[in-house]
Amino acid sequence: MIRLHDYYRSSAAYRVRIALNLKGLDYKQVKVNLLEDGQKSDAYRALNPQGLIPMLEIDGARLTQSLSIVNYLNARYPDPPLAPADPVAAAHVRSMAQVVASDIHPLNNLRVLKYLKTQLGQTQEAIDSWYIHWICDGFLALEQLANKYGGVYLSGDLPGLADLCLVPQMYNARRFNVPLDDFPKLVDYDVKAGALDAFAAAHPDRNG
Repeated sequence: MIRLHDYYRSSAAYRVRIALNLKGLDYKQVKVNLLEDGQKSDAYRALNPQGLIPMLEIDGARLTQSLSIVNYLNARYPDPPLAPADPVAAAHVRSMAQVVASDIHPLNNLRVLKYLKTQLGQTQEAIDSWYIHWICDGFLALEQLANKYGGVYLSGDLPGLADLCLVPQMYNARRFNVPLDDFPKLVDYDVKAGALDAFAAAHPDRNG
């Protein structure tokens, strides 16, 4: 049994749900409520000392960090591939994925937003401005990369690593009313990937 410790609106967990679906794997969701700090419980930290979501229990191992989990799934279950076979093309796909996973998401995840509000005393208006700034900053670069390296999907001929990072981030952008007019290529890729069953089944509205 594959077990995914999950929160429906966690974009990192959303990525893993997409990857599991793309690989056609059955899994059980173990829901952890981030709004109630379930990830900080002693029971969860005993399994994952970092106290973050997601965590995947598979093949007798407990795996953390979404892209590490996705890379494991891609190595363990190589079909369909989540990146092109060509090493240079694959590097571009990983780079586009990292724009989201390393540059945008860490600055805008729930624990950062809570810290800005509770510890630094920032207003909701200031926090919203922070959120929009970092998404737009990353999307400006990603739009150019998409125009240069994208294919049928952002990851190439098949949906893959870059798409499973983009789609959750676009969901977050819409939740926070981020203007997307400057990112038509990203919007197109999001719509195209989001229409696929593997992405649609992973959507937060179907996992809450």
